[in-house]
Amino acid sequence: MQDGSERRAMWVKVCGIRDEASLRCAVDAGVDAVGFNFWPGSRRSVSVKAAAALRALLPASVEPVGLFVNQPADWIRDVAARVGIATIQLHGDEPPEFLAGLADLRVIRVYRAAASELPRLEQERDAWKALGMRPWACLFDAAVPGEFGGTGQTAPWDLVSEWSSAQNESRTILAGGLTPENVAAAIRQVRPWGVDVASGVESAPGVKDPAKVRAFVAAARGG
Repeated sequence: MQDGSERRAMWVKVCGIRDEASLRCAVDAGVDAVGFNFWPGSRRSVSVKAAAALRALLPASVEPVGLFVNQPADWIRDVAARVGIATIQLHGDEPPEFLAGLADLRVIRVYRAAASELPRLEQERDAWKALGMRPWACLFDAAVPGEFGGTGQTAPWDLVSEWSSAQNESRTILAGGLTPENVAAAIRQVRPWGVDVASGVESAPGVKDPAKVRAFVAAARGG
């Protein structure tokens, strides 16, 4: 959790990038990271070839993140190498041992924020300790049955804040239903290390709205 005395800028990621226009508007707005969704079940999925072409346009200041859902570790490594990605976001039911097998990559572990998910989270934390590892960051999204993110539903901020405080998580990323209008309030309540947005800055699924992206980044950073 972000310490109250810190003055660093909020880490901001725009996910579901599929085209050059969306990529450029995110970069121009000053984001820290962009997400490429490699799960074919998503409306925002992108091919490996297209992601590699977009990755080549990124400045060094913007981190590319690959999003995966219950996909084989060897395939994830292959995609990461072909696209040029060092950070991956796991949205599925991958066990701790799976994460340990990807220790050469920075792993953002995603949880669907709901009281029913807390036992699983606690079990995973114990397993991480036993394996001598932990994810690079933990991301909390809304819990929507059968979905793996990008729903536009708001995550329960109170629950995420409570868990983050109790676990002293150094990198908590908040997602789920964030928009330019509510992100500042979400940050005040949860005090995350970073925020992640997709549908909240779109004019259509996968199509980013430049004005919304700029407004989101400004609001997230108190501008």
